[in-house]
Amino acid sequence: MRTKNILAVALILVLVMTLAVGCGGSAGTSSGEIKFPEKSMDMTILFQAGGAADVIGRQLAEAAAKDLGQPIVCNVRTGGGGAVGYQYVLGTKPDGYNMVWNSTSICVTYHQGNMPKGQDYSAFRGVAKISDEASVLAVKADSPWQNLEDFIQYAKDNPGKATVTNAGVGSFNHLTAVAVEDALGVKFNHIPMDSKASVTTVLGGNADAMVNMAFDAIPHVQAGEMRALAVIGTSRLEQMPDVPTLKELGYDVDLMMWRGIAVPKDTPDEVVLKLQDAFLKAAESESFKNFCKQYSVEINTMNAADFDKFMAEQDVLIADLMEKIGLKNQ
Repeated sequence: MRTKNILAVALILVLVMTLAVGCGGSAGTSSGEIKFPEKSMDMTILFQAGGAADVIGRQLAEAAAKDLGQPIVCNVRTGGGGAVGYQYVLGTKPDGYNMVWNSTSICVTYHQGNMPKGQDYSAFRGVAKISDEASVLAVKADSPWQNLEDFIQYAKDNPGKATVTNAGVGSFNHLTAVAVEDALGVKFNHIPMDSKASVTTVLGGNADAMVNMAFDAIPHVQAGEMRALAVIGTSRLEQMPDVPTLKELGYDVDLMMWRGIAVPKDTPDEVVLKLQDAFLKAAESESFKNFCKQYSVEINTMNAADFDKFMAEQDVLIADLMEKIGLKNQ
């Protein structure tokens, strides 16, 4: 009888412990849930307010915040082709509350020499790759250059005098402009500035052409203020279907600006995965897709692990290109 009582008590204790564990799992962290985020997050935008990086990043942040349940505050931190913003994020605690709207610029600005040694793409962890964007070589609509060959001839006849604006020294558009110059066999007078000033300078007749993101060119082309001579990307753009790519015209340049979310490399796995899921979901939201379609931004996502591999591959490609055209300093 005593043995039966002992067994009964033991059974009751096992049941109580099982229930306790079950209840704890639904409210705590044992079920795989983490308490993140518990406050607002900060997203660093690397380039000036109103440009492609800023506007697209804010749209994405708004969509991701809905899933995360906390606001994502976007802050513009410009300078050094992205170096200022990257270094800011690297100086923050690796807890997921500070992230950067990352892009090809991490490779370009590092190899340009704008970042300290060791602060390249590998100082970050990819959260999610989001999109790809083409650039455009464009001129003012009333300029004498009706097509790319006209502009090439002008540049050949006037070596170093054809003025071409870009988004700043060490920027992706600076790299693209030099790559275009190299492929065309001409010499431009490069004028670095921010992307908005790049547009207004050409529209004001103070520069001959610009190499800028399609995002910045499309509204002015559609308004009849600019003429796009070529798309610098892998395919024609829906918003400018009559504009050929450089490759179509016989020039082997198809650089694309990729963008994604990154955090400092020591950010915990579970936090990265939580952010990854939210941003991938945001990228596929109807509101974000419709916005991107207006500006020929191609949604092309990757998860965190694949994005890390992609950044490593891109860093090699960008470094090789920069060395070839004389822009690589480290």
